[in-house]
Amino acid sequence: MTHPILICIIRKIKRKERENREKVKEIIIGIVSMFFSFFGLLAIPLLLLVASNIVDWITGIMACKNRGEKLTSERSMKGINKKVSMYLLVFVGFLIDVLIQYAINTLGLPLVFPNIIASIVAVWITINEILSIIENIDDIGLKIPPFLKPILQRMQRETEDKISIEDSKEEKKENKE
Repeated sequence: MTHPILICIIRKIKRKERENREKVKEIIIGIVSMFFSFFGLLAIPLLLLVASNIVDWITGIMACKNRGEKLTSERSMKGINKKVSMYLLVFVGFLIDVLIQYAINTLGLPLVFPNIIASIVAVWITINEILSIIENIDDIGLKIPPFLKPILQRMQRETEDKISIEDSKEEKKENKE
């Protein structure tokens, strides 16, 4: 038979554990809510970009051996710099969004421009990352469903085509030279 004082102590410990779990849940819900509130339309593409970066990094390391490549610290730093640059590119898209919204507000127009450029940049980069994941998995030796790569390439082309902006005549001339 268990001693009544011991039972009381166990109940207090369990109650405290429940209270701590609830506090952790509240903190997580608060952080997620702030994230979605701050990033708005950009939140989902950003989360997908983070997930695809992690998976690409893992599959890239796994594929190194099958490619006959050595994993070096120099190569790792180059990869980290590339990943950081991806987020900087999304940030540049965010800055463009802020500038566009500022111009809209300055003109007194009742429009909201919710991180569209940054979201498109994040989607485009995420598609590239997923294509890289597929290549890595192919190099690991797993057979890839034949429809995956064409679907992603089409999505990438569609993204590029939807926001394609014609170069001015001067820019076209400079590009030819």
